[in-house]
Amino acid sequence: MKLVSDIFKRKGSLNISVSSDTNIFQALKIMSDHNIGSVIIMDSNAYLGLFTERDYARKVILHGKKSSDLTVIEIMSGYLPRIELSTTLEQCMEIMTSHNIRYLPVFEAEQFIGVISIIDVVKETISQQQDTIENLQNYIYFAG
Repeated sequence: MKLVSDIFKRKGSLNISVSSDTNIFQALKIMSDHNIGSVIIMDSNAYLGLFTERDYARKVILHGKKSSDLTVIEIMSGYLPRIELSTTLEQCMEIMTSHNIRYLPVFEAEQFIGVISIIDVVKETISQQQDTIENLQNYIYFAG
């Protein structure tokens, strides 16, 4: 059974973050430069929340607000369910589905580790299935 820790072993733990007073336009530029769909909001090494493309679309564009006039803390997702490195991928999928979210912050003993996305979970699940197929093929080849 694959765990969140397996995702970090594969992708590493590079966290792209901004401070809470970063304006939305700057955050969007950073996301574009790194080809990512979210940035982590941190102040003094403390996790505050996540700013996502969905936050931008739903809380700025649809309300006719200006990206340059708002900061990320004003519209970020601050209350996402937290998971741990020992959380299974199945549990992640259940949490993401039941809360209709695409990202989960990962903590270990109150220490912020990083964020995983639904894409990370899917990639790791596919990797697990490919390993299973390879093992079965090897078993058939050597058993035959």
